Amino acid sequence: MDGTSIPMWVEEEILHIGAEAKIFAGSWLGMSAVLKMREPKSYRHPSLDRRLTRQRLSAEARVLDRLNAINFPSPRIIDIDIENGWMLLSRIEGRPLYEALQDGSAGLDEIKNFGSLIRRFHEEGFSHGDLTTHNVMIDENNNLILIDFGLSKIDSEIEQLGLDIQVLNECLTASHHTIEKSVETMIDGYCNVDSGIQPSASEVIERFEAIRGRVRYHA
Repeated sequence: MDGTSIPMWVEEEILHIGAEAKIFAGSWLGMSAVLKMREPKSYRHPSLDRRLTRQRLSAEARVLDRLNAINFPSPRIIDIDIENGWMLLSRIEGRPLYEALQDGSAGLDEIKNFGSLIRRFHEEGFSHGDLTTHNVMIDENNNLILIDFGLSKIDSEIEQLGLDIQVLNECLTASHHTIEKSVETMIDGYCNVDSGIQPSASEVIERFEAIRGRVRYHA
């Protein structure tokens, strides 16, 4: 199946081809939208592949439904077809924070705000699974919008939250190493938001430090 069979969808361009899905920009009923279409995997048995696609798309939809309900800055679901493996989402105007950090139009203030946004996300009971500067958009007013919940879980297990911070730590140190104190600034932003929900921000950061230590030990 391709996007041409989706009613009212008009494809404009491919935004991204990932390991699990293709992302297309276009419009639906005149509204700017994004189509996320999970690709069948030939190396998996067809029945297993269909089951995994349904499970992952359903999980992503549940996360987005809950985020939409609390007006968390994230895409809105327009339509979804679990059986055929696609989801239509509102298009976020802006560009990835990665690009803004690379060209210098964003810096430590935005990294700190990203840390705060992550803590808000965690306090709602979610882990992301792929927290990088590619997966947060920045608009013309410097607002940050979290995207790509394909690996997200409704899960407040401290190990998963610590792993989220570790993934972002690796992204910042590898892709934005010229920005001094980027990791420390992100952590500062994360710890500035603490509503008393467990695990606390300081506990998550303590777990992140333990995870980072394990990674260094095995490197």
